Amino acid sequence: MSLLIKLTIVVVAFISHEHEAIAQFQPPYTSIVIPVSKHIDAAKPLYSAKILTVYEDYTQYLPLNFLIDIDAPFIWHECDLQWNHYPGSCPPNTLCNYPISCEEYQCEDVRTTYSYDNPSCRPVNKGPTLPGWGYCTCPVTVVNPVTGSCGQALLSYDHEYTVSTSDGRNVLSGLYGAYPNAACAPSSSFESFPTNVTGVMALSTSPYALPTYLNGPLKSIMALCLPSTLSVPGVLFYGNSSYYLLPQSDVDVKSFLSYTPLLKHPYSFGYFIGVNAIVIKKRSIDLLANTTTKLSTIDPYTTLRTDIYNHVVRRFSLVTKRIPPAEPIAPFGLCFNTSTKGPKVSIKVPDIDFVLEEGKKWSVSTGNSIKQVTEDVACLAFVDGGATSEPAIVIGTYQFEDNFLVFDLEKSRFGFSSSLLRKKTCCASFNFTMAT
Repeated sequence: MSLLIKLTIVVVAFISHEHEAIAQFQPPYTSIVIPVSKHIDAAKPLYSAKILTVYEDYTQYLPLNFLIDIDAPFIWHECDLQWNHYPGSCPPNTLCNYPISCEEYQCEDVRTTYSYDNPSCRPVNKGPTLPGWGYCTCPVTVVNPVTGSCGQALLSYDHEYTVSTSDGRNVLSGLYGAYPNAACAPSSSFESFPTNVTGVMALSTSPYALPTYLNGPLKSIMALCLPSTLSVPGVLFYGNSSYYLLPQSDVDVKSFLSYTPLLKHPYSFGYFIGVNAIVIKKRSIDLLANTTTKLSTIDPYTTLRTDIYNHVVRRFSLVTKRIPPAEPIAPFGLCFNTSTKGPKVSIKVPDIDFVLEEGKKWSVSTGNSIKQVTEDVACLAFVDGGATSEPAIVIGTYQFEDNFLVFDLEKSRFGFSSSLLRKKTCCASFNFTMAT
């Protein structure tokens, strides 16, 4: 055998061994984990994710709070654009980014395919040049999730976003970095946001949303658990992990889940499921098969098209007729008098079941269906979306709280637990203590 053939065999064997080693590599983590906070100091309840960003001399982290938006096409936040960014040039406690030129492919891609779809927003043109740069910037349309107003931000090459890794039980010592393109907006864009929240974290299916940049060793599976409390955070996972919540530290939350297919929508990067019926105390309100239902982290309460809403309110009124009614308080249409002469007692009402494919039921229990609006008035936390509402149903965040939700893009399915309170745990029960 010639020397050349022997060397070829050795090289091929070495490459094969390297590929096998890479394929067998198992990182010490199964997911990344992010704390999720609830805010009530804006026009509506909202939820944020705390993520570390690099700033100034690239050696320090600046923690930023981003509103969680599972429908947004790209990330945008408060930051400065500097074409000649160098260590020491960025103002203190400020995130600085390099601009993307209007001539680069990302600019046209985001503007034409992966932008906000809102007919009330004016089209954008080429942006102004930055001093000394010589190229035009790339303005993109953004929509304020609090006010619904249109604005503009400048697309940028983004710095690293850094999050903690997890084994599903604890936070691990390792960190995980992602490098998405995002857009820089002025501080005035966030005046209507909750205090200390200065960005929007896109968690949609868009290729410019964060999940695209988290793939690699991580599977495309996102789990979200919104807290009902302000004092303790909920949790966001990304990756194919088991999930454990205290005090049931040996029970994988996956065992609580039922699944239904995720549906695609031609004009949205968000997440949709099909609902076949709504059942209240064994009486079914039938809907068209697979009635399009959107999942939203921006809408605070479930919105129903008027015809569906009227059926739900009529049925719910019948099964709660022993509870004294109260004058409705906007935006709700059905309210109850909860004043008592003795100790305060929370009202108890029947479940509202969303019936999904294959007869799966997402049960909305009292904690997610009744909102205590004042000391003496509680209301059904569903609102009338109007006669032409499209989609017909939008499930909002009040119905998400203390429900464990999984967006499994690997298998194109949505997992849901119904209320974790019935399992003696809640979304604020993840152990964020770093594992030893």
